[in-house]
Amino acid sequence: MILKTASAGDVARMLDWASKEGWNPGHEDAEAFYASDPEGFFLAEVDGRMVAAISVVIHSDSFAFLGLYICHPQFRGQGIGLALWRHALAHAGDRTVGLDGVAEQQANYARSGFRHAGATMRYRGRLKPLAHPDIRALDARDDLSELDLAANGFARPRFLRPWLTQAETRKTVVLQRGKVAGFATARLCRDGGKLGPVVAETAADAWALMQAAALSVGVADVTIDVPGAQAGFQARLEAAGFRSGFATARMYRGPAPAAAAPQTLFGVATLELG
Repeated sequence: MILKTASAGDVARMLDWASKEGWNPGHEDAEAFYASDPEGFFLAEVDGRMVAAISVVIHSDSFAFLGLYICHPQFRGQGIGLALWRHALAHAGDRTVGLDGVAEQQANYARSGFRHAGATMRYRGRLKPLAHPDIRALDARDDLSELDLAANGFARPRFLRPWLTQAETRKTVVLQRGKVAGFATARLCRDGGKLGPVVAETAADAWALMQAAALSVGVADVTIDVPGAQAGFQARLEAAGFRSGFATARMYRGPAPAAAAPQTLFGVATLELG
């Protein structure tokens, strides 16, 4: 067994693997993910074959996020995944580490010092793509870092730069009423599209941003991961015909970050990088 830092090509392979697991990554996720922290992706090889993968992406001097934890079924129960887990977590040093964990793994994460701090529910449905007079495409003059920090509680400049760079299959729109008051990113995925982050002051603004973002990439079939604190918005999605999928738990090893305006987060950017 060899544990090593993944290359850009390896990250693309990891997302192909994630696609086969049903995680439905975006077409251009690999490039944006890798640019966030080129040293933050790891894999385990046995006889030259990738058998496990994980990411621990450093967002700031105090915060990192863990995701993309996959072990091939044939190699589970042999200590390979755990060895890679420990190897990757060392990359975070003494930073707080966050993750979004599925129910069946939460007890394992707790044994590694992660504590439950919230929940996220995935919704999928059809959304009418629609323009809005106060919503426009993101441009180079816009700085969304303060809105993102207030909504999430942690700064992630190295993630936001590539994620918010307009790409062929990933677009960001902003709501402007005198000042920029919200934003949403949409990306085309292997199946339909995903929305996130979605940051807004009200549920009505979040809905308008979702519609405009969907229009920007030409998709109607969308998925969004909604924080559990947004119960009213979840009800709105359900009333619009969206169906709930699986839930994840937001967990932290170390002090949980405190968002200044957590009520403004309507859609998580990505379960892999937070």
